[in-house]
Amino acid sequence: MRNIKLTIAYDGADFRGWQVQPGLPTIQGALTDAAHQITQEKTMIHGASRTDTGVHALGQVAHFKTQSLLSAEEFQRALNALLPPAIRIVVAEEVGPDFHARWQAQGKTYRYRIYRGRVLPPFEFRRALHYSGPLDEDAVVAAARLFEGEHDFTSFAASSGSEEDESERDMVRVLYSSEIVREPEREEIAYLVRGRSFLRYMVRKIVGTLIEVGKGRLAPADIPRLFEARDRSCSGPTAPPEGLYLVSLEYPDPTDSLASSISRRRASSV
Repeated sequence: MRNIKLTIAYDGADFRGWQVQPGLPTIQGALTDAAHQITQEKTMIHGASRTDTGVHALGQVAHFKTQSLLSAEEFQRALNALLPPAIRIVVAEEVGPDFHARWQAQGKTYRYRIYRGRVLPPFEFRRALHYSGPLDEDAVVAAARLFEGEHDFTSFAASSGSEEDESERDMVRVLYSSEIVREPEREEIAYLVRGRSFLRYMVRKIVGTLIEVGKGRLAPADIPRLFEARDRSCSGPTAPPEGLYLVSLEYPDPTDSLASSISRRRASSV
């Protein structure tokens, strides 16, 4: 079996998220149908991130196993010919049999766009949150930095809907970076965050909280208190999905893995 890795970009506005849902349009469903048409195999597409309804991607990563003899480049062309225009395979490459898009991901970067102009351009409809009201951007910048590091993000995640599941979930996450990027030439600001993994709605809850800081309803000094509260009702609202983009995924360098494997073999032969 060959293992094909896909880097995927998509406009999520017309899809019910990544994960297959019977009778509903999803990214994973569209990819699975296209791969089946090409290979005539029962194909399982494994994605790195289960993006929600309306969320976009610039660099989602997925993989699937196949016995087809088509090259990775041929798969890219064939998939793009069959997929709806809102989904594009940016890169296709053959990888080792052990590669797994989800379980081997070491980092994810998300971007949330907030358009600050008075009138939202029609081309940005469903692609950015429009908020043109007063906003203390300096306070938002300061608050964003306070999310960096290791924290219990219970106050910034969606409920599982089950008390038993809630008690068993690990809500601790590590954010490598958390910052506001100002783009005055585009009349927008963006929240850029990078971490190992994220809870459901976590980025959108953080954005909603940052907007509350900008409005003066919360202060940067409140962020540590929100972590300690472990109560999602204390944080800001969940920002809508249209501003959120999965930018990229990070994986171990395959050459490092090869070098480590050679070193282990040499050590065992001594």
